[in-house]
Amino acid sequence: MLVERLAAGDDHALAEVYDALAPAVFRVALRVTGEASAAQDVVQDVFVQLWTHPERYDPTMATLRTFLFVLTRSRALDQVRSDLRRVARQQRVHQLTPQPAAPSPGEEVAAAEAARLVQDAVRLLPPEQRRVIELAYFEGLSYREVALATGIPEGTAKSRIRAAMATLGKVLDHQLLESS
Repeated sequence: MLVERLAAGDDHALAEVYDALAPAVFRVALRVTGEASAAQDVVQDVFVQLWTHPERYDPTMATLRTFLFVLTRSRALDQVRSDLRRVARQQRVHQLTPQPAAPSPGEEVAAAEAARLVQDAVRLLPPEQRRVIELAYFEGLSYREVALATGIPEGTAKSRIRAAMATLGKVLDHQLLESS
């Protein structure tokens, strides 16, 4: 009779089945998946399947409990296989992704020299421009965050950053030409 009520779309019938069998269905799912969150997902899938397709249950073949256990085991195995495929894909991507080569000693020296030149150029800026550049480029703040940190309007922060970048461009161009 409960199955007939499910087929008729009776919400209370589903609630009765869920209350009676969900803990046991969860245990079956947990045994297969080994993870509580995955088991909860399986339980949800099983009861959604029962609700949306009650006609798939044939009371002449098995009890509702047995039907739900078989369905749970199948869904849980699908979940485990899906997780295994996802992990395998992630491992393949990681293995196939080329690792960046370590910089050569010459590249390290060049990078250190460039960093020194930039630091020296930043020190030449007026204090208000130096502060906004430090916040924007060395601390990664947005224009709005720079404005809030310095207590100035956002437009002023943008103007100071643009002016500082122009000055840095000129100084660094000059220094790079001299060093080459």
